[in-house]
Order: sequence, then structure tokens, then C-alpha cells
Amino acid sequence: MQKIMIVEDDPKIAEHLQSYIQKYGYEAVKIAAFDRVIDEFHKTKPDLVLLDINLPSYDGYYWCRQIRKESICPVIFISARIGEMDQIMALENGGDDFITKPFHPEIVLAKIRSQLRRAYGEYASKVEERILEIENLRLYPERMELSFGGNTAALSKKETDTIEVLMERYPRVAGREDLLEKLWDEHVYVDENTLNVNITRVRKKMESIGIKGAIETVRGAGYRLSVTWSEEDEG
Repeated sequence: MQKIMIVEDDPKIAEHLQSYIQKYGYEAVKIAAFDRVIDEFHKTKPDLVLLDINLPSYDGYYWCRQIRKESICPVIFISARIGEMDQIMALENGGDDFITKPFHPEIVLAKIRSQLRRAYGEYASKVEERILEIENLRLYPERMELSFGGNTAALSKKETDTIEVLMERYPRVAGREDLLEKLWDEHVYVDENTLNVNITRVRKKMESIGIKGAIETVRGAGYRLSVTWSEEDEG
């Protein structure tokens, strides 16, 4: 069942959308933490997002940009704003479509179906999913998931990128500069401790699926992935 995440702070509109979308066989999830939309996105893992523009804390344009840093999940803006510039802004900030309020639910559903077909269905480009694997440890970059021994850990974008670099460099050392370039490609100044914190988080995620001590610190150089697990551990 495909999942739709509804980011709408008007409870009546959100309820109306959820009820109608579920009626046609989709799972619809309303969120309430409008100051933590990206966290809700990670938790929900939607196939499509319906996103209002006028939201508390940050507007929909901001949250769409945050989503686009991590995912190509279709985003449809829904807004009472009807100006051409609003629609241009929605598309320029990463949106895939725009629906004005008040709306007919049939149009919302048709646009949802269209975007899902384009992203995942008959119109989607047939690109095989990338999987990085070392000794039965598997990283799914597009899903942002790490799995081993029947256990799976959900990852953030930066955690995914970190593990991807380590696995691509294995058994060589992944230099600190290589990791920083992958993680912060905006070339902004990054405190040295920021990378250390990210590595600590990755180690914890690996421990959560049964792998300990696999990321070795190479003093003065960077980090190296070491195979500290075995097929017996996977069972």
C-alpha cells in the first residue's frame, strides 16, 4: 500500500484529505509536528507528500528544500495562494505539482496517481536499485537503510552518505576530506567535531543491527571499515 504524508495545519482539510485518500486504497498519514517536518518524513517514509505552503515555524518551500536534500519523493503543494509567482516558487523549490484551495478531491487524487505513476509506476525510468554489500552487510542508499542478519536500521541522509563512502573505499581508508566533501558539498566551514559526531551516530546504527567495532579510526588520516562480523553472526 503506497503511503501519502499530509502536511496541512488546518485539521478539517487534513482530515478531509486523509479520509478521501484512504477511501481509494492508499495509506494517508497526517502529521502534527510542523516544526519537525523532516523528522516526520524520516519516520513516515512516504511515497508522496502533500504539502501546504503556509505552515507554523517554517513555510512549505523550506520543508520541500529539506526533503529534496534527501529524497526525490514526489511533492505536491496545496495552497490557498493562487498567484503565478507562488506556483513558480513551489516548482523552483522542488515541488512536482501545485493544487489551489478550495480543491476538488477528485483532482487531488488524479494528481496523486499521476505523480506516483511517474515516480514508481509505468512511466518511471527503469533504474535498478543500488545495493552496496560487504560480507552480507547491505546498504540501500535510495532507501536510506542498512541491513544485516535480518535486522534493518533506518538512516539519515548523512549517515547513509558516510557508510556509502566507507563501503566504497573498503578496505582502504576513507580520508576525512573525502567524507567532508561527500557530506557537506556546499563547501561551508564544518567544525572538526561535526564529522566525529556523525561517525558516532553511524557506529550506533551499526551496533543496532548487531555489528560492533567495524569503523576503525586511523589517526591523522580518517576512518576505515573493518569486517568484524561473520556469517555466523548473521544467523
